[in-house]
Amino acid sequence: MIKVEDWAEIRRLHRSEQMGIKAIARRLGLARNTVRSALAADTPPKYSRAPQGSRVDEFEPAIRRLLKEFPEMPATVIAEKIGWEPSSSVLRARVALLRPLFSPPDPADRTTYVAGEIVQCDLWFPGKVVPVAPTVFADPPVLTMVAAYSGFIMALLLPSRQAGDLVAGMWQLLAGLGGVPKMLVWDNESGIGQHHRLTMSARSFAGTLGTRIYQAAPRDPETKGVIERANGFFETSFMPGRSFTGPGDYNAQLAEWLPRANARMLRRTGQRPGVLIEADVAAMGGLPPVAPTVGASSRVRLARDYYVRVDGNDYSVDPRMIGRFVDVHTGLGEVVVTWAGTQVGAHVRSWASHQTITDPDHVTMAAQLRTAFQARTAAMRGPVPAPGTAVGQRALAHYDEVFNLPAAPPFPPAAPTLKVVR
Repeated sequence: MIKVEDWAEIRRLHRSEQMGIKAIARRLGLARNTVRSALAADTPPKYSRAPQGSRVDEFEPAIRRLLKEFPEMPATVIAEKIGWEPSSSVLRARVALLRPLFSPPDPADRTTYVAGEIVQCDLWFPGKVVPVAPTVFADPPVLTMVAAYSGFIMALLLPSRQAGDLVAGMWQLLAGLGGVPKMLVWDNESGIGQHHRLTMSARSFAGTLGTRIYQAAPRDPETKGVIERANGFFETSFMPGRSFTGPGDYNAQLAEWLPRANARMLRRTGQRPGVLIEADVAAMGGLPPVAPTVGASSRVRLARDYYVRVDGNDYSVDPRMIGRFVDVHTGLGEVVVTWAGTQVGAHVRSWASHQTITDPDHVTMAAQLRTAFQARTAAMRGPVPAPGTAVGQRALAHYDEVFNLPAAPPFPPAAPTLKVVR
């Protein structure tokens, strides 16, 4: 078979140098029929041989019958059904070629975004790299939000994935952005809602902002492709080589890195997200005149130990509120306890668990209340005699005179005992 370089040289000599077939054959040392064949071929020569067949050929009819009835049947199950014992890679390759003939295609259209319309939201977990207590490392969620039109990335580390923290995180990021999109796209995160039914916190948040929260269908990654790529960008560009001293340090480093991330050239748009975000925000709605209620709130009756529990941690409260209902509000950074609108406890929120956070003033107040209670109890009981002091006793008839009770009848004399003599 003639080589490609000989084929090219033959055609060059014949077309450019106007050389005849005999001259070309003599110059290149080839047969004249080889030169004629090269001049007659319009495409380069390519070596090919007849296929020798495969061991899976005899099983192909059975594979086709199974795929016709069950187009999504895995190759491993097909191997069991047809009794395939050789290498599984050969069977998987043949099944991959045959499956499109029986499975209907599911095309994914190229999505285009309009300015100010969509912000995609998701949670990304960096791993157990954030110290929340001495020798304790946690893996808290990072709320990521990306404006779909511009590709502008926003992110914030949260204490938990509960509804109150998710809503508080969204509000902090949108307030920093300065606009409200027409739609916030989420997956089926339990803190936002499930089965297309939003939680009360999510519905209240969307209503206050005048936007819509849309939850994507399960196993539909194309709906949130922009945010998924952003999460991968965090893993490859933000995390490597970093260490953190706590949640605050993590958010500080994240806030310092995000402007550089938004200054890169985005291949999808051909522009920098930090520049294109201006048009995105201009098309968004304005922030509400009254900030939405964010965080988690609950009402509990304060027990004698004057502590309330939030996410597995105990926070002290003014002990003067014992026995009363107090309102506990949990934000991203603090836990505030109020009674009738008056603050009776405030603490920095702990990201660890099984912690006891105590205000020294509450301990001092509890000691004073305890002393006063003991003194009041002692006064009600009367003076306590000193050890060894004889205590006088009153006759029961004295109480009968005080309460005007009739005198008790005398006990009848005991019957004489008879002695039986045998």
